[in-house]
Amino acid sequence: MSQFASVAPAAPTVSAALAGALARHTAQGFARIARVNATLVTDLEQHGIGVTMVGHEVATIASADAFARATGTLAVAVTTTGPGFTNALTALAETTRARVPLIVLAADAPTTGNRPWDVDQEMLAAALGVRTLTVTPDNIDAIVDRAVDSALRTRRPVVLSVAIDVIGAPASLTDSRGIDLSDPAVIRSLSAATLPSAAAVPAAIPHPPTGVNPVERTSAVQALTVAMRPVIIAGRGAWLSGAATELGLMADALGAITATTALARGIFPAQHFDVGVVGGLGQDAAMRLISEADAVLVVGASLNSFTTAGGTLFGPHTTVVRIDVDDVPAPEADHEIVQHRLRGDASAVLRELRETLALSRPAPSGWRERVPGLEPGGALRVRDTGFVEHPTGICADGLLDPRSVATRLAELLPLDRYVATDGGSAIAWSGRYWSVASPARSIMVGSAFRAIGLGCASIAGVAAAAPGSTAVLSTGSDPGLQALDDVETAIRTAQRCVIVVWNDGSSAADFAALANALGAQGVSVTELAHLDALAAWSAAGGTGTILLDCRVSPTVPSYVPRTH
Repeated sequence: MSQFASVAPAAPTVSAALAGALARHTAQGFARIARVNATLVTDLEQHGIGVTMVGHEVATIASADAFARATGTLAVAVTTTGPGFTNALTALAETTRARVPLIVLAADAPTTGNRPWDVDQEMLAAALGVRTLTVTPDNIDAIVDRAVDSALRTRRPVVLSVAIDVIGAPASLTDSRGIDLSDPAVIRSLSAATLPSAAAVPAAIPHPPTGVNPVERTSAVQALTVAMRPVIIAGRGAWLSGAATELGLMADALGAITATTALARGIFPAQHFDVGVVGGLGQDAAMRLISEADAVLVVGASLNSFTTAGGTLFGPHTTVVRIDVDDVPAPEADHEIVQHRLRGDASAVLRELRETLALSRPAPSGWRERVPGLEPGGALRVRDTGFVEHPTGICADGLLDPRSVATRLAELLPLDRYVATDGGSAIAWSGRYWSVASPARSIMVGSAFRAIGLGCASIAGVAAAAPGSTAVLSTGSDPGLQALDDVETAIRTAQRCVIVVWNDGSSAADFAALANALGAQGVSVTELAHLDALAAWSAAGGTGTILLDCRVSPTVPSYVPRTH
C-alpha cells in the first residue's frame, strides 16, 4: 500500500462551476464589478469568457443587448444586488420588449435573509415579464441549460439569481437535474417520451413552428394574386428568421416595391426598388406611394404607431397580409384595415406562400418598373437637406440646421460602421440620413421601451461584437448627459468610435470639453466646416474616439405628423 493517501479533488466553487456552464453557451459578458460579484467576474474570465467592465449597472444589460443584436449570439450581463439590480431595470425592460435573448447573472440577497438594502429581485423581474431561475450548489448545469433554452426559445432575457453566500460555496459534483413543469421545453420532452402521437415533436425548435390557418392562407393568396400595386415591408423579425433571400424572391415574384422598419434597414438583396424606412422616419413622397398600394405584405414587423406614422401609412383600399410568429392585431390606422394573418416563421411562410403564388400568379405586376423617382436622387429618395431654407446650414437663431449636419455626416462617416442610436430626436437624424449595410448594424437599444440614455451603453457591446468596425453613436443632449459613465466606457472600450451629440441647448453641458477631459477628441461644431475634423480623424487612421458636439437649432422639428 502506498504511503501516500489518495486525496479526492476539491469540489469547484459554485462561481467556478457556474462560469464553466455559461462558457458552453457564450463567449462574452459585461459587468459592473463590486465586492459581491468580483468572484463571478474573475471566474467567467478564467473560463474564457471575455468580460467588458462598464461604468453603470444599466450598461451591463444594454451592452449585452447591443452585442446580441449585432452578432445574433448570446451574452451575459453581470449585476450586483439591491440598488445595483434596480439600476439595471430600465435596460431589462427594453431587452424584454425588444425580444432580445440574453442571460442576466445577478448576485442576490444571502440565504440567511434580506439586508436593509436588499429587494425582492425575482418579483421586480417578474413585473417586467422576465423569468428568474435560482442557482444552487446542486443544480448548476441544469439551471444554466434551462435558462439558455428559455432565453433562446422565447427570445427574452432570463435572470440567473445566485445568493451572495452561495457564490463561494462548494458546488455539488453530482448535478441534480430537477424537472421544471413550468418549462414548455420540459413538457415537450416528457410528451415525446410518453405519447406516441408526440414522438415527432423536436425537443428544441430553432425557428417557431409554422401553423398557418388554411382560410387565412387562401385569402392572403387571393389578395396577392390580384394585386397591381404590391408593397413588401420587412421588420426585424424577418431578419431574425434569416428571411432576406426569401424576401428578395417574393419581391421579384410580385413585382413589389419594398420598404423596411428602422430595425430592418438593408435587409432586401436588391435596393433599387426599395424606398427605405417607413413611418415617422420615412421619406414623404415614398410614404405617399405606399399609401397607394392595393396589397401590402408585412413580414416580421409590429406596425406600431411610429412605424405606421400615427395610422397614416396605409390607404383606405389597402389589404394587409401579415407574417409573424405572434398573433398580431390589426395595424393602427385612421380607417378600417383588412388584414390576413399568417402565423409562423417568416422564412418558412414566405417560401410556402411564394410556391403557392407561382400557381396563381405567373407574372409580376410590373408596377415598380413604371414608378418614377426610384433612381438615385429621384423624388422617392431625396431628403430635405435644409440647404434650400438655410443655404449655409445655419438657422435664424444662429444654430445649425440638423438636417444639414446629418447630410454632411452621411458623406463623412466611415462606410464600415455600426450605428447605435439613442432615444429621442437622435433617432430622426441618424435614421433618416445615415444608411447601414444590414439590420445587424443598426442598434437601437431603448426604442422598444421608449427609453433614453441607453444608446451610449450600446457602444461597449458593439465594440466587443465588431472591434475592427467604427461604432457610431447618435445621441441627444439629454440622453448624453444621462450616460456620462457610459461615455467613459465607450472611450475605453472602442477601438474606433464616433459620438455625435445633437446638442439642442436643452442642457448647458459642453460635451466637447467633457470628451477631452475623458481622453477623447472633442470638437465643438457650430458651423458645417467644423465637421471636417471627422474627415481629418478618418484620414489619420480613424482610431480612438472623436465626439462631435453639434450645436443644432431646436426650431427644426425632428418629426412632423403626416396626413393622407
